[in-house]
Order: sequence, then structure tokens, then C-alpha cells
Amino acid sequence: LEEFGLNLHRIDNDVQRCDRNYWYFTPDNLEKLRNIMCTYVWENLSTGYLQGMCDLVAPLLVVFDDEALTYSCFQHLMVRMTANFPHGGQMDQHFANMRSLIQILDSEMFELMQNKGDYSHFYFCYRWFLLDFKRELVYDDVFTAWETIWAATHVSSSHFFLFLALALVEHYRDIILDNNMDFTDIIKFFNEMAERHDAKAILRTARNLVTQLQTLIENK
Repeated sequence: LEEFGLNLHRIDNDVQRCDRNYWYFTPDNLEKLRNIMCTYVWENLSTGYLQGMCDLVAPLLVVFDDEALTYSCFQHLMVRMTANFPHGGQMDQHFANMRSLIQILDSEMFELMQNKGDYSHFYFCYRWFLLDFKRELVYDDVFTAWETIWAATHVSSSHFFLFLALALVEHYRDIILDNNMDFTDIIKFFNEMAERHDAKAILRTARNLVTQLQTLIENK
């Protein structure tokens, strides 16, 4: 019970901060969000509440406007997403995969990253992967991006989120190269660009990157 109480405190803090400016999150709907998170934590006490989980629940609640259905969908989502949180150990693999992708698909960008203090570790992608780009896009675009990531598992790649991340970098390729950006610059740039991206163009670029890699593999 003591552990559950500590988790409740974390939940209360995050729920109050979650998307306060979005029209849906009235006090009643924030209470729904809290109920869903409390239920999840009670059922998964070994995992507990981790910062960012509210961000993953919120879009589902907006779509379904139903606690039980949202909870069920969130459980399924967390099957894939849990490993991205600190205890899961998956994030380092995502960074390594990004490093490999950009070496293959854009060696010039990779060289810049290495030469400007070496930020080819891709730590600036951490929030993108943790929250499935939820804080990078406006709500309507979050729905589109998530549906595309989920559908891609059955159509093109179970790692489409990596190509989406690379597409975000490639979409601003000329700006990054022309300004010779270092790690601090790129963190600042993407923080300022949050919720201002052209999601349709970036998703189109991501699909093209998948095709490019598939073509390279086929022509080996």
C-alpha cells in the first residue's frame, strides 16, 4: 500500500499537468485519466507509474471517451511501449538502430553529427520514442502518426517509428546542415518546433525511407 501511495502521488502530479490547454481535459475528464492510471498501476505495481504514461493514455481517452475501453487499449499499447521506459532497456537499441540507419541513408548528416561533438548517440530522440512522438505533434496528427505506426507493423516494418524519427531529421536536413548544428542546437531546434511539424510531409518521407532501405537490401 505504501508503494501504491507513492505511485498515486506521481499520478496526481502528472495528471494535473497533462494537456491542460486541450479542450477535452476538463476536471471531469482529468478525473477519468487519473482513474485509468490508478487502475493500471494497481494491476501492474511492479512496473508502477512512470513519467510519460499520462501522455500515452491521453490521446486514447480523447478518442474513446470511455474509461474501460481506454484502459483496455492502453494495456495493449504498453505491451510495446513498456520497454522504452527506463527499466525496460530498449531505448539504447533504438538509438543504435538510428545510428545505423543514418549511416546507411544519409552519410553526410551522420558525418556532421560526429564532427559537431558527436551526437550520433541520438539522445535528442529520447522523448520521441518514449511517447511515440506525442509531444512533437498536434493532437490530430498524433492520431494519424500512431495509426500509421501501428498499421506499418502489418504492412511494411514493425520499426516504422525509427523511420519516422529519421524523417523528422531529414525533413529539416538543409536547415541542420546549413547551420552546422551541434547537440545543443538540435535539442533547442526540435523543442521549438514541437507541435509545428508538417506531419503529412514527415510521414511521407518516412515511407520513402522505408522504401529506400528495402531497395538497397534487394539490390545487394
